[in-house]
Amino acid sequence: MRTVTVTASSQYQVLIGKGLIRQCGRLLEELADPCRVAIIADDRVDSLYGNIVHASLMYEGFSVARFTFPHGEASKNLTILGEILEFLAEQQFSRSDMILALGGGVTGDLAGFAAAVYLRGVPFVQIPTTLLAAVDSSVGGKTGIDLKGGKNLAGAFHQPAMVICDPDVFQSLSEEEFQNGISEMLKYGVLGDPELFDKLAGGDFRDPKTCDMQALEEMIETCIAMKRDIVAKDEFDTGIRQFLNLGHTLGHGIEKESRYQISHGRAVAIGLYLIARAAERAEIAEKGIARQIRRALENNGLPWECAFTPSAVAKAAMNDKKRRGGKIHFVFPQKIGSCRIIPIPVDAMEEMVEDAMSREE
Repeated sequence: MRTVTVTASSQYQVLIGKGLIRQCGRLLEELADPCRVAIIADDRVDSLYGNIVHASLMYEGFSVARFTFPHGEASKNLTILGEILEFLAEQQFSRSDMILALGGGVTGDLAGFAAAVYLRGVPFVQIPTTLLAAVDSSVGGKTGIDLKGGKNLAGAFHQPAMVICDPDVFQSLSEEEFQNGISEMLKYGVLGDPELFDKLAGGDFRDPKTCDMQALEEMIETCIAMKRDIVAKDEFDTGIRQFLNLGHTLGHGIEKESRYQISHGRAVAIGLYLIARAAERAEIAEKGIARQIRRALENNGLPWECAFTPSAVAKAAMNDKKRRGGKIHFVFPQKIGSCRIIPIPVDAMEEMVEDAMSREE
């Protein structure tokens, strides 16, 4: 088992190892005395792992209640959040009880936000069941929901008490869903680890059923450790934590414009390529970086372009939470392993996006 210790407003451990989902009751018992645990999961994940987690918790003396909601980004809204809060109140959960987020990023964001605001804060644990959630959203304490105006516009910082990452669960993912996580891992490589980027760029890890799981565990640990180091310096996203948004500003715009029919990982992949193109065209980045990223995306079954107009993508991205007045802070790659943040005026965004989406090499 691998362990990454995160130090923020609270300290907690991210545990990485095969078979840990079946041991979650024992791991939680080491964290807290047996109490009531609310398992929050979407309908798909609940059918796969709900009973396993339930049984493990009961075996260690925990009392369990379960809340299930329809899968998909469309559920990350005020209505489902309200239903979770009403469920916790009806079940008479107290501050000595715990919420367990079992699932991908949508579940973690919803359950974490509920944990942040119910009784003004109760403990919660993350068990990510997607590679994307494992390397990104389950760590760092960002929780939230989408509003009509854009993605993650309401939320709170609320650190988990523990994160339990079991790579065995990734075997149940489709190639497409697994590749969403590879997209996020490629982002980490571009951000600050050329070796990680090179390991992933050839496409050897695009299929969860054939890839080297031990090597994947090592890379998951690398990504989490990178995020750990950034969060420790900037928990509340006012400085260097913004680097983690590489590819996300345009990616979120693409997600929104597609009405969330394009998944987060695929939208980030497109956003990563477009911002590299923009950086290259503006002579911020070394020549050829966009082509490197495009080749890595293609090798991993990920997209690098979309059918939307530059105007539509720019408009959808304008409500991004990274906007400060009339500017949005973009993370631009300079070379694989190095990036910089540059504020771009909102009225210059469409031209930047149009330039990035141009087919001219």
